[in-house]
Amino acid sequence: MLTSKNWFAIYTMPRWEKKIAETLSRQDITVYCPLNSVLRQWSDRKKIVQEPLFSCYVFVRVDGREMIKVKEIEGVVNFVSWSNKPAVIRDVEIEIIKKFLDEHTNVKLEKLDIDVDDFVRIESGLLNKREGSIISIKKNSVTVVLPALGYQMTAEVEKSNVTVLSRTPRTGAQRQVSRLT
Repeated sequence: MLTSKNWFAIYTMPRWEKKIAETLSRQDITVYCPLNSVLRQWSDRKKIVQEPLFSCYVFVRVDGREMIKVKEIEGVVNFVSWSNKPAVIRDVEIEIIKKFLDEHTNVKLEKLDIDVDDFVRIESGLLNKREGSIISIKKNSVTVVLPALGYQMTAEVEKSNVTVLSRTPRTGAQRQVSRLT
């Protein structure tokens, strides 16, 4: 059982993020529900509202004993896991989210959807504007084959620095298998 406190993401029921954050806070559990200031328009007015940045996710800083308490909260589905263990989120990642939201409003999240065999362009770094095909995908990087001068070069590139130019068509089952390999 974990004895030191770490950040974890919990998966919540839809639209329960604020309620769960408030409940956890009342129980003296360190919680962070990133809120995004968004302009909403109704037929008669406009208003800036605070919406959770991550739909169905709340971050908690807990130890192993507190994890059990968190799971018992109504509306908590489970801890986000990796390899059947709750995924630890680094302090620096939480700080980056906090700073970004302090500096920006109306933030939009975009999940980068890339797959093996997609043809991509690298958008920054030494390989800026080079194009190639993805041959593997890891947690935070992709390996791209960059054909140049008749040679095949392979470079690991952060996912955020890749733009998909074209996709290799595949069925849903094939797409799922390619993500697992």
